[in-house]
Amino acid sequence: MITVHRRWAVPAVAGALIAASWVVDAAAGGHPAGRWLMLAAAVVAGVPVARSAVRAVRLRTVGIDLLVTVAAAGAVAIGNYWEAAAVTTLFAIGHALEDATLARTRSALAELVALAPDVATVVRDGTQVTVPAREVAVGETVVVKHGARVPVDGVVLTGRAAVDEAAITGESIPAEKAEGSTVFAGTVAVDGFVTVRAAGVGADTTLARIVHRVEEAQDAKARTQQFMERFSRWYTPGIIVLALVMGIATRDLELALTLLVIGCPGALVISVPVALVAGIGRAARDGILIKGGEFLETAARVDTVALDKTGTLTTGRPELTDVVARGDWSPDEVLGWAARAEAGSEHPLARPVVAAALARGLAVGAVPDDVRAVPGRGIVATVDGREVVVGTPELAAGAKDQWAEQASARLAEEGRTPLVVALDSAVIGAIGVADGIRPEAAALVAALRGVGVSRVLMLTGDQARVASAVAGRVGIADARAGLLPEEKLDVVRALQAEGRVVAMVGDGVNDAPALALADVGIAMGAAGSAVAVETADIALMTSRLDRIPQAIGLAKRTARVMRQNIAIALVTVALLLAGVLVGGVTMAIGMLVHEASVLVVIANGMRLLRPTR
Repeated sequence: MITVHRRWAVPAVAGALIAASWVVDAAAGGHPAGRWLMLAAAVVAGVPVARSAVRAVRLRTVGIDLLVTVAAAGAVAIGNYWEAAAVTTLFAIGHALEDATLARTRSALAELVALAPDVATVVRDGTQVTVPAREVAVGETVVVKHGARVPVDGVVLTGRAAVDEAAITGESIPAEKAEGSTVFAGTVAVDGFVTVRAAGVGADTTLARIVHRVEEAQDAKARTQQFMERFSRWYTPGIIVLALVMGIATRDLELALTLLVIGCPGALVISVPVALVAGIGRAARDGILIKGGEFLETAARVDTVALDKTGTLTTGRPELTDVVARGDWSPDEVLGWAARAEAGSEHPLARPVVAAALARGLAVGAVPDDVRAVPGRGIVATVDGREVVVGTPELAAGAKDQWAEQASARLAEEGRTPLVVALDSAVIGAIGVADGIRPEAAALVAALRGVGVSRVLMLTGDQARVASAVAGRVGIADARAGLLPEEKLDVVRALQAEGRVVAMVGDGVNDAPALALADVGIAMGAAGSAVAVETADIALMTSRLDRIPQAIGLAKRTARVMRQNIAIALVTVALLLAGVLVGGVTMAIGMLVHEASVLVVIANGMRLLRPTR
């Protein structure tokens, strides 16, 4: 409240003095007191402006404050106290309104900061103790009751709760939390009761990292903003020279002073930053962290999106889908031998094979007698003195085996990753493992095209038939398969060589080289990942695919608002200059229209704060 009162103190006092001057003039008809009150109003409103101008000049900066100061001082010098008071008071009112509305555009950051709880309930020596949240130690047990805000990042030890994670992920539906679930500081237990083992406290929480990233991003300058600042450094002295030349040429000091006032580039200077701050703030509310103005501006130009398959278009959780037995072998026998071999493998496809066998009640055992991994092809294991091979047809069958080839082809065409199983060099069957396609994957591709992305690719290390099947189901025509990380890098580089602006989408820190090389790297599911939050150009706190087109669409909206604001500022100045030169625009009217243009620019930028969903 103190800040608000101080913001409006100067315009309020100056406005009261102007009103008093009018009352005196109306009552006493030209009494000198009326002029002195008007001069006092000009001094009250003008002194803060003059101080800012002096500070700027000391830093070798010629800014808006200097133009207003010179114009007001000139108006006083020629005895036009009303013009001086009107110009300085309108400028003070405009500055106060500008501060208020800019504070509104930064409200997303303020709301995030307010989410950090001040206290936490921890269990110490068997007793619940309330302590400042910053004093909670990593590893301590924190109690989160119904309706309470979670004070730390951590893992649920006991209990169940529905937790509102909108502040972190932008999701409106509460997430169910139980033993082993991850919770984040700043989220709210809307129902239930849990105890949490603290893993991240204070500045190490996901919320703190988000606040830090948004704060940095809102202060970071886009290329357009940097250009406008360079432009204004030349534009402002240019206006001073123009006013001086016109004053000398016409011998009309009031005309020269009016040119100074209406030439103020206030709307121009504020046009870009207000849009950037509002756009980045809106994105943060929706669980989209944008690293800075430069990346938001680049995202607005994206015309090509490269999507990682595993974990992005698919769930990232492979499951066994098919068991095909050969000859007299039964499906359970094929799966049993495969699972006993895979029990000694750390490959991601080994887990669903072993899990499926256990679910069917098959004996898997501890570990095989011997396991040898063949990179990119499969494994060779010794189980009870027998050789078991699980992998590609070439590895499992040795010489060309038509049955193995055909079974693999059928599974691959259905979007499964085929694994041929051989026992003592004889193929006994094949199994299919699939990473389920996200239900919203097809809608993602359509939504990307809806926000102006002309080309969508899928990049994967999986085999061509699997990649083709997945791409066909989600509507992607260009699928690149069998790619190593460095080969994904080559694809991105080739697209850029064609003149395309490329966004690479991956889950977390996977595919790091391609994410780094792309014009915009978008990391999905970054909540809780310090690396993703700090390094990605755009970090999506949730794994929802609709956040990708939403982020690009918001960037394009922000870019449009920036262009609109620049146009509004330039057209206003051009019309005012024309009005002054042909007559009819006074100093007070010029300042009124100028301040109105500043507010229009800010209001236009604030439209970005509206939800996009």
